[in-house]
Amino acid sequence: MSYHPTGFTHRLVPSPGGRIHLVEQGSGPLVLLVHGFPESWYSWRHQLPALAAAGYRAVAIDVRGYGRSSKPAATDAYRLLDLVEDNVAVVHALGEESAVIVGHDWGSAIATGSALVRPDVFPAVGMLSVPYSPRSGRRPTEVFASMSGGDEEFYISYFQEPGRAEAEIEPDVRGWLAGFYAAFSADTMPGPDAPAPYFASRGGTLRDRFPAGRLPAWLGEEELDYYAGEFERTGMTGALNRYRSMDRDWEDLADYDGAPLTQPSLFLGGALDATTSWLGRAIKAFPVTLPGLVSSHVLDDCGHWIQQERPDETNRLLVEWLGALPR
Repeated sequence: MSYHPTGFTHRLVPSPGGRIHLVEQGSGPLVLLVHGFPESWYSWRHQLPALAAAGYRAVAIDVRGYGRSSKPAATDAYRLLDLVEDNVAVVHALGEESAVIVGHDWGSAIATGSALVRPDVFPAVGMLSVPYSPRSGRRPTEVFASMSGGDEEFYISYFQEPGRAEAEIEPDVRGWLAGFYAAFSADTMPGPDAPAPYFASRGGTLRDRFPAGRLPAWLGEEELDYYAGEFERTGMTGALNRYRSMDRDWEDLADYDGAPLTQPSLFLGGALDATTSWLGRAIKAFPVTLPGLVSSHVLDDCGHWIQQERPDETNRLLVEWLGALPR
């Protein structure tokens, strides 16, 4: 597929943080698609036409800090509650009162946060790769620091210090992205005996452990050029500030400690995605945390970038789930 497929409408809409860039296709009930790290609206390029063909108004956004959306300077401008309000603003700017929200990776957490805080606007929620995990009694940075040990540092802890990851990534955005995408794709991820790519050696970089020399099957040179061009233009700080706001989210959501998501929901994960293992307990807890769960699938031989690695299957499962929701 061309790196810049046609048939989409691009627009900018006002939001509390300035403006949100969105891409839409189709007409019908609104489905809001929220990407993760390090991606953009473009991560949903396969879903937009499929959802439009199924009778939905499919809208994919650039999350605050990415692409053509606004990029506030303050780190705490990337707290979850601000991103929830961005999503609400998008729905209203499109002339709608509500939308089904679907997210991947960080977008999944943003989607579930939106559904949790604003159930009046988001009556159903889909999660790709990252399952819902309610707020707990420990600060996120403490949890992730405990996953580091000895000579290794977990990548989320590595991202906490402003400027540190930027210094690794920004001198060669395209090369870093290629390695990061490959590290978590089913057909290019390191073998089970290789050092885990989601840890950095003390004094080293994440890139030291990325596979090199081969792109995953889902990612052509033109697709990589598109992603790289976006981050070469914007820099990485806006995207990384989401990781740096996790403790603020924990404070903001104190009233939602342990809260279930009761709306009709969907979960899609990849069997080879490390996230499926890390958050295995969250998946097992779905009967309690997601009492409205309609559909849950873990796809064999699939890594982290599920809607790009397995677009046809993802589209089918999304459309089936959407079709089962009350209109």
